[in-house]
Amino acid sequence: MLLPPTDQLVAELAELIAIPSVSADPDRQDDVAAAARWVAARVRAAGGVADVVPWGDRPLVVGELEASTSPETAPTILVYGHFDVQPPDPLELWESPPFALVERDGWLYARGTADDKGQLYMLLKAAGLLAAAGELPVNIRFACDGEEEIGGHSIVDWLAQDARGADAAVVFDSGMVERGRPAFNIAVRGLCYFHVTVRTGERDLHSGMYGGASLNAMHAMMQTLSGVLPRDGRLPEALRAGVVPPSADELAAWAALPAGPGEIAAAGSRPADPRAGEEFYVRTWAEPSLDVHGILGGSPVLQKTVIPVEAEANLSIRLVGDQDPAQMTAAVERLLREAAPPGAAVDVRVLSSAPPGLVSADAPAVRLGLEAFEEVLGVRPLLIRSGGAIPLVSALASRGVATVLTGFSLNESNIHSPNERIPAEYLPLGVAAAAALFRRFARLG
Repeated sequence: MLLPPTDQLVAELAELIAIPSVSADPDRQDDVAAAARWVAARVRAAGGVADVVPWGDRPLVVGELEASTSPETAPTILVYGHFDVQPPDPLELWESPPFALVERDGWLYARGTADDKGQLYMLLKAAGLLAAAGELPVNIRFACDGEEEIGGHSIVDWLAQDARGADAAVVFDSGMVERGRPAFNIAVRGLCYFHVTVRTGERDLHSGMYGGASLNAMHAMMQTLSGVLPRDGRLPEALRAGVVPPSADELAAWAALPAGPGEIAAAGSRPADPRAGEEFYVRTWAEPSLDVHGILGGSPVLQKTVIPVEAEANLSIRLVGDQDPAQMTAAVERLLREAAPPGAAVDVRVLSSAPPGLVSADAPAVRLGLEAFEEVLGVRPLLIRSGGAIPLVSALASRGVATVLTGFSLNESNIHSPNERIPAEYLPLGVAAAAALFRRFARLG
């Protein structure tokens, strides 16, 4: 198998990047569908079959590419990626148009280059090149969705009714520890996402006439949220039930990683408390965390002397170890209601949830994957955990299917931020690594 020139890979990826498939934007749903059709077309162009399947509000791409020889006995590998992207806002901070792939100073800039169109493309291209050369040693099943960025469940629902399964799975939707130091994520955190509304009366009131006497919805919201916020770097005990502490070997390996204070500073952030830096990896990989993502209410722009009657907030909790989403959802709601002041009506809606997942470091797929990456990159990937939530990985783990979760983004790839980017050299490198993975997986079975 010969790799095409990098400029050809960039040109092909640019076609997918140009589709503004923002799943969170109702006005972009046709674009999400267009991205699904693009992915399906790539599978068909490689000689496989693929369908765009309506599933709820957004499409799935389900397809298959058979092994070049003896597909009836070849191992089957499930490939997952998502073709939806985060909104590009704020647009004024982009140095080039967010949906135009631009190479600048050794980086490929555009929304989706790292998360996850660029990385999904690496897997699609590798499979297609091997098939075209008659060298694809495994059957590849593709299951890709267009709602990962909004916590959708379609891919997990599809897996629940899928009877065929796979011998292993591959997901390129992660990154390196630092440039040149690849990593496999053997654990992912789960997620429960909430929308909270607090009402304190019938209408906004004049603060001069009622201030100090009437309950203020913004004050009530802040008091309500205080019931689930961390203290000294740890969530309330009710939200830590089911935590599985990292092993001594894991802690020793994490100690050799880039220092936590530097990682926080490199992200342009500040530590949450004095111990946050030294506990960086434990907190982001092995501990649950809760974050308030936005609060709405009153008049934060115009000068209005009112007592707001309603406030809204979005928040989520990341789950680890053996934490159960249903149990944690109930605990979050209870703590919110207990913290709310008397007279405040609290409504809690669960928008999405997914359990955490763990893959055995000794799984054959993981061992073969490590060998494949070392062959191509010249260095053996580190085994780490992921702070993110990928519902499919958790669902596969519950079925005993080991997943190689890895990727080629970097901490400075600006994922979910303006000027998202990935090193240009990693595009052909990722295709080569994916091809090596598929070759090594021929030993499964």
